[in-house]
Amino acid sequence: MHPVTSAGRTSVGIGASAKLELLDKFCYLGDMLSVDGDADAAVEARIRIYWNKFRQLVPLLTNKDVSLIMRTRLYISCVRNNMLHESETWPVKNVVAVM
Repeated sequence: MHPVTSAGRTSVGIGASAKLELLDKFCYLGDMLSVDGDADAAVEARIRIYWNKFRQLVPLLTNKDVSLIMRTRLYISCVRNNMLHESETWPVKNVVAVM
């Protein structure tokens, strides 16, 4: 199967009156996919999602009425473990810094 290249087009005809729009990146089942196969958009989307989840939990994590043990368990189970799990799927890049 050959990849679809836009070559200056914005859509591709697939039938009598049906057209598919060509995109550089899109979200599929919660994962960001890009035309060039790069995972940068997916990594950025996952980081953004986890920061939003962390911000939702901040009121519980900073609540003095909840014991420190419970706040620690909440952080470990809901924030840290999920972030560590997702970070295992990030691709490693060899980037050369130019000075």
